[in-house]
Amino acid sequence: MKRKTFVSLLGTAVLGFGVRLSCFGFKQTNGANPIICKKAWEALCGNVGSVYKTDAFNYKGPRAGKPNVLIYGDSISIMYSSTVIKSLQEKATVIRLFKNGGSSKDFIPNMNKMHDTMFQPNLEEGWNFKWDVIHFNVGLHDLKYLKGKHLNLKGKQVSSISDYKLQLDAICTYLRTNYPEAKLIFATTTSVPEGAKGRKSGDSNLYNKAALDVLNKYPDIQINDLYAFTKPHQASWAQEPGNVHYNSLGSQEQGKEVARVILENL
Repeated sequence: MKRKTFVSLLGTAVLGFGVRLSCFGFKQTNGANPIICKKAWEALCGNVGSVYKTDAFNYKGPRAGKPNVLIYGDSISIMYSSTVIKSLQEKATVIRLFKNGGSSKDFIPNMNKMHDTMFQPNLEEGWNFKWDVIHFNVGLHDLKYLKGKHLNLKGKQVSSISDYKLQLDAICTYLRTNYPEAKLIFATTTSVPEGAKGRKSGDSNLYNKAALDVLNKYPDIQINDLYAFTKPHQASWAQEPGNVHYNSLGSQEQGKEVARVILENL
């Protein structure tokens, strides 16, 4: 085969492959291979999306010309992440953490695991971008009481307030050190209603005050006061009395608010 003909056929094949990728929403960005990245992400997430019955964990790769946003948080954030993703889909690529973020002691290990799994050079042809905005929260899993693995007020609190402050301070230092170009937004912890299993009503206030004490040292970190935003609607947005989680209306409204705050920082 003549060289000119071969080059022409090769170019057509590559173009066709690129069209097929784009048809499935894939596109090469900064040297990342979308097929490899999607496979790694799905292995990282496991079945967490089906457990929480949400599409928030579906793979979303970086897109050329769009800022990249990370949502880190617990099950409250899991339930509002879909709304954030959809609200900002024309403005940014929004990716939430691959799992329930847990307590403040879990933050740095979770972030490191995601980075080591998804980003170059650990993942060949993996992600190769910088976060533009990181919206994060820890607290609701710190203030809970566990007896063994079960929520129980007769058990031990996961993190005392003093431990929580130390861990949150380490988180802030970690984020500023590892993601110096990202705009950081801390969301306050939503309220604990009366009768909540394994949690005490009023503790969210105490842990939010402790968080603000820490964040006073980091004036560049913005506060998204989801506690104040949600509290007036606790009765109508709660899944049921005594449940710290929210119904679809509550999660959607929280997601809209989170999207609004993120958009202000894009």
